[in-house]
Amino acid sequence: QVQLVESGGGLVQAGGSLRLSCAASGRTFGNYAMGWFRQAPGKEREFVAAISQIGGSTYYADSVKGRFTISRDNAKNTVYLQMISLKSEDTAVYYCAAVISFGYNIYAQTNSYKYWGQGTQVTVSS
Repeated sequence: QVQLVESGGGLVQAGGSLRLSCAASGRTFGNYAMGWFRQAPGKEREFVAAISQIGGSTYYADSVKGRFTISRDNAKNTVYLQMISLKSEDTAVYYCAAVISFGYNIYAQTNSYKYWGQGTQVTVSS
C-alpha cells in the first residue's frame, strides 16, 4: 500500500508557472506507475499526465501537452508536475494517483489507479 500527499498548489496569474509534488510513503514507490488528474468545480475528474514505473514513458492530455511535464524521482519517492504557461482553464484540484505496474506501461483512466492523494488546489487568475 502507498499513501500519497500532494503539495505545491496555489494562486498564480495566467502565464505563470507552478510545480506540484506528490510524495509517496513506503519503500516500493519504484513499483508504481503514477498519474496526475484534475477536477474543476462541477466537472468530472480528468486525466492530465502519466509516467511509467521505469520513468521512460510519459503521456499527456492534449490540453496540457507542451505546457506540463511529469517526472519522477524514485530515490525521493516523489512525482512532479511542472506546469508553465498556465491558463484560467487549468484551475482545478490536482490529484496524484498510483497503481502497481512494471515496465513502460502508462495509464490515463481514473479507474486504472488504486491509490489517490487528497489533492492540491491550483487557481489561475486571468
